[in-house]
Amino acid sequence: MSSELTVVYPTSANPPTWGHADIMYRAATKFKQVYWVAAINPSKHLEFSTEERIAMMQAYVDYYQLKNVKVDSFEGTIVRYALDKGAQFLLRGLRNTSDFQMELELAAGNRGINKEIETICLFAKPHYATISSGLIRELAKLGEKIDQYVLPALADQIKRKLT
Repeated sequence: MSSELTVVYPTSANPPTWGHADIMYRAATKFKQVYWVAAINPSKHLEFSTEERIAMMQAYVDYYQLKNVKVDSFEGTIVRYALDKGAQFLLRGLRNTSDFQMELELAAGNRGINKEIETICLFAKPHYATISSGLIRELAKLGEKIDQYVLPALADQIKRKLT
């Protein structure tokens, strides 16, 4: 673990999955401080409130017993948040080529705001690469089991909200 480096990992996580949590966990082993941020995008319709997403994200942090991860929320450009927290990096997770294209465009935009904040990416582990919040929401709405995709302690809460 670095003695100085801080990273911001923003996500819409609607709801947060094992894939999101795995990226956060892996970052926590590499950085002194990780800010796992529930991004607020007014143009996106989210099934879960910011408070609900933060609570679910915190459940993963508690599950892994991580002391160097702070769960937070932010509305606005994430570069401004990173600057405020003294972070050197933005972290993004990549599942596929569609994610890559979107993240490349976001990284270019963020670099236009501040060239000192670098965007880095971690690839999803293969068994998480096909998991998305959308898939989990759809399965939950259909009454299917979602325990394998999310922290089991959150599965019932997610299903209650969506059914």
